[in-house]
Amino acid sequence: MTETAVNVATRAALTDDREGMTYLETTQRKLVTVYLPLLLIMIVLIFPFYWMVLTAIKPDEQLIDMEKYNPFFVVSPTLKHINKLLFESNYPLWLWNTMYVSVLATFLSLIASVMAAYAIVRIRYRYAQWVGAAIFLAYLVPPSILFIPLATIIQTYGLFDSPMALVLCYPTILIPFSTWLLMGYFKTIPYELEECALIDGASRWQILTKIILPLAVPGLISAGIFSLTLCWNEFIYALTFLSSTTNKTVPVAIVSEFVDGDIYRWGSLMAGALVGSLPLVILYSFFVEHYVSAMTGAVKE
Repeated sequence: MTETAVNVATRAALTDDREGMTYLETTQRKLVTVYLPLLLIMIVLIFPFYWMVLTAIKPDEQLIDMEKYNPFFVVSPTLKHINKLLFESNYPLWLWNTMYVSVLATFLSLIASVMAAYAIVRIRYRYAQWVGAAIFLAYLVPPSILFIPLATIIQTYGLFDSPMALVLCYPTILIPFSTWLLMGYFKTIPYELEECALIDGASRWQILTKIILPLAVPGLISAGIFSLTLCWNEFIYALTFLSSTTNKTVPVAIVSEFVDGDIYRWGSLMAGALVGSLPLVILYSFFVEHYVSAMTGAVKE
């Protein structure tokens, strides 16, 4: 075969390859395999928030009369429900209780999780992986099984109807997952850094605080966001351990205080859910990149 024939055959093969890739990237194929699934996912995820905002700004007559008014749109929106929520109820106090419990429980959980994850991953000893697996399996225990014995303990120590009851109980469901997440992230940090520090005479505490933790900031942010979100939205423990109106958290308070028998004050309920979700939305918007990178590092291991 002459050189010209070889060049022609090579160009033909490259053209076929390009045509094949072009076929895989056609607009029709992308529409079916990419854009349509993304559109469906967005509708499923965004619609509950759209309905929540819509209900929070609807006048009462539009909430009641579904035949006269289109339920998917609002005419003459009002801020009456939000104003009533913020200025005519204890909602600011409930929001403070939720924030206080969530931040304190998250802080305690992160301290315990960092210690546990470092001991399991970086200190080499026998059965370390089995200990890590056991900690993660503890996360799979349903909270509905634990809240009865925990309620007995809380009652015994006189912490019933106190925010501290939630602060001490929430780490039981936060520490296992946070430990597993930090274990995966700690594994991505090179062991050589730690070995060099040991040779230079650094202690384990110095290695943890000056080398491991600064490098694991994305993992700490991810574990903190997860723990804070779980505390913020938790319902079973808050419903069991808190009874007085002034001590309740947002998830329990809006359900118990804005429902009178079989009468549901949907405007106030949705306004409470909307305002209560805003702090988490703001938090995720600032740290979403760190959250994704830490989750990727944990899953990769």
